[in-house]
Amino acid sequence: MPKKIVDRYEHTVDGLVIVDVAARRVEDLYENFDKTAPYHKKDLDEDLTYYLTECVREIGRVDFVIRFMFECYPSEEFMLRVRTSVHKFFIYQRELELGAMNKMLRTAATLLVIGIIILALSLWVNHLFAVNGTPSFLNTVFAEGLTIVAWVSVWEALATFLLNWPQHLFRIRLFRKIAEAPVQFQPPSEPRSGGADVLTDS
Repeated sequence: MPKKIVDRYEHTVDGLVIVDVAARRVEDLYENFDKTAPYHKKDLDEDLTYYLTECVREIGRVDFVIRFMFECYPSEEFMLRVRTSVHKFFIYQRELELGAMNKMLRTAATLLVIGIIILALSLWVNHLFAVNGTPSFLNTVFAEGLTIVAWVSVWEALATFLLNWPQHLFRIRLFRKIAEAPVQFQPPSEPRSGGADVLTDS
């Protein structure tokens, strides 16, 4: 990770990167489509989610903390709610990504099995035609068609796995890292130096 990227962020006294989030109220951190849901079950604001994931993607393997600052310093109850909701939301995103990865793996495995079965069938058909003498044009086309379909299915399975599996694995690790990150709160009166931040509005 180039040092100049990490230098864009403020650091704690322990050397951890600080991902700053500024908002007017705690409520601004959440989506508004379900106003009756408790905070720990609400989805985080889409812009906030994108901001956090992009910041963590940008800083790479560097350890970090998430620091919130509101116009009015939140009570202990609200701080606990924010910590809990951030943790639960990104754990939920991780579970969704795990489900998507498992679905992708099942699809790749199905395509691979189908490809192997069709390939075995094409070999058997070619052997059968060879035993019975010179195959006709239609028989040759049929046998070659089976072989092509088999290899297409096998390659599709390999491409699905090789292209999608690393992406799913990366997002799973990313969401887990955010879910496990320490969450801090800064009183609005304290000065801030540098660092990236986001202002979410309701």
